[in-house]
Amino acid sequence: MRKGVLEYCILSILSGEDKYASEILDTLKDAKMLVVEGTIYPLLTRLKNAGLLSYRWEESTSGPPRKYYGLTETGTIFLKELNTTWDELRTAVNVVTNAKNK
Repeated sequence: MRKGVLEYCILSILSGEDKYASEILDTLKDAKMLVVEGTIYPLLTRLKNAGLLSYRWEESTSGPPRKYYGLTETGTIFLKELNTTWDELRTAVNVVTNAKNK
């Protein structure tokens, strides 16, 4: 379940603009999601291989070139589907947990 949520979060982070891995990690850490580099790079590769992400290299003024990731058209469509699924799941969990708390 955590893997699916992490994929959803990464796709959501990339929905606004292309980002490189460190920016993605920083956004996740700011949200208190504990993710290490050893987790994110294989996940980005898997998402790219699934056709949900693309990447491009961009020169950096402060070091080596950076690989920027962005959503493909397929990734954008998949993210919309995930948004719907997430909303349905959140609603179902709220119904169950609110009923239990009454």
